[in-house]
Amino acid sequence: MDEHLIATINKLQDALAPLGGGSSSPVDLPQITVVGSQSSGKSSVLENIVGRDFLPRGTGIVTRRPLVLQLVNRRPGINKNDDLQVNKVNDKGEASENNLEEWGEFLHLPGKRFYNFEEIRDEIVRDTNAKTGENLGISPVPINLRIYSPHVLTLTLVDLPGLTKVPVGDQPKDIEKQIRDMILKYISKPNAIILSVNPSNSDLANSDGLKLAREVDPEGARTIGVLTKVDLMDEGTDVVDILAGRVIPLRFGYIPVINRGQRDIESKKTIRDALRDEANFFENHPAYKAKPQFCGTPYLAKKLNTILLHHIKSTLPDIKMRIEVSLKKYQQELNILGPQLEESPTSLALNMITNFSKDYNEILNGEAKELSSHELSGGARISFVFHEIFKNGVSAIDPFDQIKDADIRTIMHNTSGSAPSLFVGTQAFEVLVKQQIHRLEEPSLRCVNLIFDELARILSQIVSHPQYARYPALKERLSQCFLLFLRTELVPTNELVTDIINAEETYVNTAHPELLKGSQAMAMVEEKFHPKPQVAVDPKTGKPLPPSQQPAPAPPANKEEANGFFGGFFSSKNKKRLQLMEAPPPVLRASGTMSEREQMETEVIKLLISSYYSIVQRTVSDLVPKAIMLKLITRSKDEIQKELLQKLYSAPDLSDLVKENENTVQKRQECLKMVEVLRNASEIVSSV
Repeated sequence: MDEHLIATINKLQDALAPLGGGSSSPVDLPQITVVGSQSSGKSSVLENIVGRDFLPRGTGIVTRRPLVLQLVNRRPGINKNDDLQVNKVNDKGEASENNLEEWGEFLHLPGKRFYNFEEIRDEIVRDTNAKTGENLGISPVPINLRIYSPHVLTLTLVDLPGLTKVPVGDQPKDIEKQIRDMILKYISKPNAIILSVNPSNSDLANSDGLKLAREVDPEGARTIGVLTKVDLMDEGTDVVDILAGRVIPLRFGYIPVINRGQRDIESKKTIRDALRDEANFFENHPAYKAKPQFCGTPYLAKKLNTILLHHIKSTLPDIKMRIEVSLKKYQQELNILGPQLEESPTSLALNMITNFSKDYNEILNGEAKELSSHELSGGARISFVFHEIFKNGVSAIDPFDQIKDADIRTIMHNTSGSAPSLFVGTQAFEVLVKQQIHRLEEPSLRCVNLIFDELARILSQIVSHPQYARYPALKERLSQCFLLFLRTELVPTNELVTDIINAEETYVNTAHPELLKGSQAMAMVEEKFHPKPQVAVDPKTGKPLPPSQQPAPAPPANKEEANGFFGGFFSSKNKKRLQLMEAPPPVLRASGTMSEREQMETEVIKLLISSYYSIVQRTVSDLVPKAIMLKLITRSKDEIQKELLQKLYSAPDLSDLVKENENTVQKRQECLKMVEVLRNASEIVSSV
């Protein structure tokens, strides 16, 4: 059962391999990541665990791509069909190169077995150069190698490039940063167990691998240390304090190992002999002989196997959940992107036009599928423009912020002609009120433009849906046709709105039932200027006092009233100059203080203007939205589908318009790949 769990993770790694390494996979698999500097002995540790020479060797960066190494323990025994190809175990007890009980397989070469481990080394070099070139650059794309052998414990390790500081040859100048970033992507994942390889003959505090591990795992909760080159330490020194956790403690502790040196490799010393010498070293060394069973490569492999098993057991439920969530997410995204284009261009264009027209009407009518609870949209925004912005804007226009009393006075005299009027003239009232009605034209046309903007906003809301993003050229042409149609409809809409204002301006209905009557206005002004005198009463008896005891009436208004309308012109003239009867100036303005009669007439006209203007304001506030609704909104709802069909359905370049967005095509391919990979992963993990 335990081996089955690791085998399941191995299958998941293979299934997710097409997604590449690093952070591109949506599922964080439990794995042991091997980190260390170039000279720490990483390769030797891995070869000792496998029991075979199979990793590239040399100077500089040897591991230039992550190597996902899956070790599968298989029971001794050969298939009967392979009997003729089996070489016996040699006199050292080591399987020969052509022993069919041990072989390697690469994920990128399915079905091909490598029984010669030197060929495995050559294939690692060849595939690395194929991805990175021969300038010693690096690549995050992993190599997946699975080794079957009766001499290994089932285990999965990820060998990462060794940390370096100085670029060599044609290596990129930032090679140190590239390697560091790649390693961090792997070891930063919460499910990664970090195997930090550190040389014992160097200060542990200066270990590059350990320092990097502590950046992502400061407590050492998921880090296990390997101490190499224990046999090369100065005489009288050992790593007992490190093993006891008194230097830099780690949750999984440290394991000392001894690797083959360069001289051993050159002299063809076998790994079996090296493992035998390693065991003798720890059994006979005074510092380690008390507990030799906790030292050496076999114990390291066993402990890694145990750690990985426990880690898989604890993380497998979360892995299942993440696979299912990711699969559902990409399936939904794939549904939004839609299948590859199989419809004819005309059928596709017809569907898009029909859907657009339907969405447009639904949004205007408040029947959209996705109604927001956070903001107004569609028809609700248009209603806001009509009843809040436009109505309040019209109501805010004060006719008397531009009409002054002197202007009214001048108009009254101008409309009376050569003979001063005896009564308040209707003509003066009409001239003044028409001027103010004309001011309503600008906000009314502004309302038309605001509604146009809102309809364009609805267009943006509709075409932002992913189904339109699939065909950017068709989306762009549809948007252009829609806006052109709206601009065309702006002309009759503006004309009707202007006609409404012109109609109000052309005919002033002085018989309007809500208009203040002239007699009523005169009475109100009379009361203002000549309030009825209050009769004084005797405080004792409460009876009116006799006329002789009543208070004197108020003095006449202003002595300058005699100056009249032209008083200001003549007041500065002396009698002699008056006798000369000089011609009036080219520009003759009203001056002097208004007479009481002029003041009263002015107030009457102001009351009438205020009364009639408020009627017009209400009428315009009601009719302009109706005109816009008739000529722009309703017409666009009724005619847009027909308009788009005429402009798009029979377009000569329709086949070009329905070409999919390159990003959409690429994204669909990525989603298809993710869905396929995650389905395989889901089937694998469901078997556990």
